[in-house]
Amino acid sequence: MDAAHIVLLVAAGFGAGVVNAVAGGGSLITFPTLLAVGLPPVAANVTNSVAVCPGYVSSVVGSRADLGRQRALLVRVVPTAVVGGVAGCVLLLATPARAFELVVPFLVLAAAGALAFQERLRALVGHGRVHGAAALQTIVFVGSVYGGYFGAALGVMLVAALALVLTETLNRVNALKNVLSAVVGVVTVLVFAVFGPVNWVAVAVLAPATVVGGYVGARVARRLPARVLRALIVTFGTTIGLLLLWRALT
Repeated sequence: MDAAHIVLLVAAGFGAGVVNAVAGGGSLITFPTLLAVGLPPVAANVTNSVAVCPGYVSSVVGSRADLGRQRALLVRVVPTAVVGGVAGCVLLLATPARAFELVVPFLVLAAAGALAFQERLRALVGHGRVHGAAALQTIVFVGSVYGGYFGAALGVMLVAALALVLTETLNRVNALKNVLSAVVGVVTVLVFAVFGPVNWVAVAVLAPATVVGGYVGARVARRLPARVLRALIVTFGTTIGLLLLWRALT
């Protein structure tokens, strides 16, 4: 890995950390960058999952002020995220990725659409306590499986889906997304460090940059009005979905 590759990875890591904290989807910056510096697809995917985890953790620190009233909620959903993340890692290591790659772009585009029409969809979904609890656990589990398997745009999907079943402000939903992303990230580190083809040199370059970017991004997100934050996330989600679709079909 030469100096140009290192500079490229540092820039990609910082950008991914910012994007993950503000809207999610930062892995779509780092994953192609890892491919560009010569890693094969599976190794790039695994290395990317490990490298962006510290950025998720720093995003939690940056958004902690919006988590104060969500401790009881976190106690309920974090175990589900752990189980889902492990399941996703097992799927990645044990099955071919081609079929899932074809589905992912449509999931991301659907998530962005769900957030764009959040208020209308809320009226259809409703917020009954039992129904809402079941829907929340399902969303967290499915999202965590996806995060363990591939993870790009996990934040976009989580924010869009969580906003349908939670009555919290979008800033608090975004903070909850940061926690769930960090939990899934830690799970992938533990699993892939033992069983995955991780390129630790690339991780050593990317990880510090994602930490700085994640903290900066979380601070920026807290100061954005809900409408602006929603518009940014929808824009990121649509762009990421189209890029993933183009990549899957080429």
